[in-house]
Amino acid sequence: MIRTGSLFSQILSLFQRSDFARHVRELKAEHHARGFSCWDQFVAMLFCQLAQARSLREISDGLKSCEGRLKHLGLEGAPKRSTLSYANAHRPWELFERLFYDLLEQCQVLSPKKKFRFKNRLLTMDSTTVELCASMFDWAHFRRTKGAVKLHLLLDHDGYLPVFGHVTEGKVGDVKVAKTLDFPRGSIVALDRGYVDYHLFTRWTREGVYFVTRLKANADIGRVESREVPKGSNVLSDEIIRLQPFVAGRPDLDDMRRVVVWLEDKQEELVLLTNNFKLAAATIAAIYKERWQIELFFKLLKQQLKIKTFVGTSANAVRIQIWTALIAVLVVRYLQFRSNFGWAVSNLVALLRWNLFSYRNLWEWLNRPFDTPPEPADPLQLELDSILAST
Repeated sequence: MIRTGSLFSQILSLFQRSDFARHVRELKAEHHARGFSCWDQFVAMLFCQLAQARSLREISDGLKSCEGRLKHLGLEGAPKRSTLSYANAHRPWELFERLFYDLLEQCQVLSPKKKFRFKNRLLTMDSTTVELCASMFDWAHFRRTKGAVKLHLLLDHDGYLPVFGHVTEGKVGDVKVAKTLDFPRGSIVALDRGYVDYHLFTRWTREGVYFVTRLKANADIGRVESREVPKGSNVLSDEIIRLQPFVAGRPDLDDMRRVVVWLEDKQEELVLLTNNFKLAAATIAAIYKERWQIELFFKLLKQQLKIKTFVGTSANAVRIQIWTALIAVLVVRYLQFRSNFGWAVSNLVALLRWNLFSYRNLWEWLNRPFDTPPEPADPLQLELDSILAST
């Protein structure tokens, strides 16, 4: 006999209803709710991500088609399109941000450690731009004929978890967001060339934060010291350098380290800049190569979840959908961490989408997804078995 709810209902159990209710009270998110609760809204938007619903109609009709199974989700019925649209436009997106960080704490407990042996925390910061129609999203300023939003993200390489997110208009610069962040002392931050800002690098150096990035081609530098290069490696040079004041913008810059690596597959040199003088040059190069993981994360976000097209046009609705997509990523990561099956992310997302309303034990399904599910018990047979057992 099946004694579990649907996979979707078990996923929703990861979110503590007491914490959810506290966030709703603090944000006053259900002011003038009129029967449609924030939980109903959250379930509908998470269904949008996990089931890849493309519109409000598909969200509403998709839940309506499972009408008999919605009580397990805490829903009384499927939401109307107009009701969900109004809630997305007017209820605070900060509720979804808080739910993201609540689930992140659970994921961090289970997350595996990074592959590097050093104890420093390794983080990667980058952003991705989602283009929008300028006439429909007139608040998302980017270019004269195009609108866009930009998702700024910080990826922790312990489990490849996003630990910080910030949504802005498309024209907001990456460095502007980076300057607002404070990192733990000893952290290593991998950055692309768009984050090069010598004032910011000086501040991080004084705070004990390390960075690894690409050196701009027009940087005016002077060599202070050449370091020994390991034989047989792809490291071409390892130098301590000093940036010229009139280029860097200030005269009191600390010395930095320039590492040049040969990329065999591209047949070109990669010039790296860092303030870490302890790690081997090959490790510095490997750290920058590891930065590619955030590009894979953005690929997952855009290809496997709903972030390129939106079910609402207001700034609030767009932010809600982006934060729900990030929550869905954490759900997938959490399931990966709890499973022994060795899931590929794309396969897990696909099979989860096809089995959202299957009545299986979630953790057994994760480890044995292709086993034949147990058939529902016949009530008459159960009654007969009970009578026979009592005689």
